[in-house]
Amino acid sequence: QVQLVESGGGLVQPGGSLRLSCALSGFTFSRFVVRWYRQAPGKERELVAGIISTRNSTKYADSVKGRFTISRDAAKNTVYLQATNLKPEDTAVYYCYANDGFNDYWGQGTQVDVSS
Repeated sequence: QVQLVESGGGLVQPGGSLRLSCALSGFTFSRFVVRWYRQAPGKERELVAGIISTRNSTKYADSVKGRFTISRDAAKNTVYLQATNLKPEDTAVYYCYANDGFNDYWGQGTQVDVSS
């Protein structure tokens, strides 16, 4: 059974940092794409960052370039999103997404609040 479990969200002041984690389990295939999305209240879900598991190919939304970094730890089967210089507009529920070439999988989401 495929599972994606996010963690690491919370309340942080503007300019602060957080590291979100997405622990993946149950994948049969070794190659998959993992992305972080976010959804703020009243807004559509948007892509934040993505990575391909077999190589360090990454992409970012323009709004987070230079502030967020996506990375993976193959030994732990975990993908991270390091978020720095956080802004109030980064407040959202952050979701981990994975695709193994056949199916889409979503985590339950983790809340990030950026406020003073």
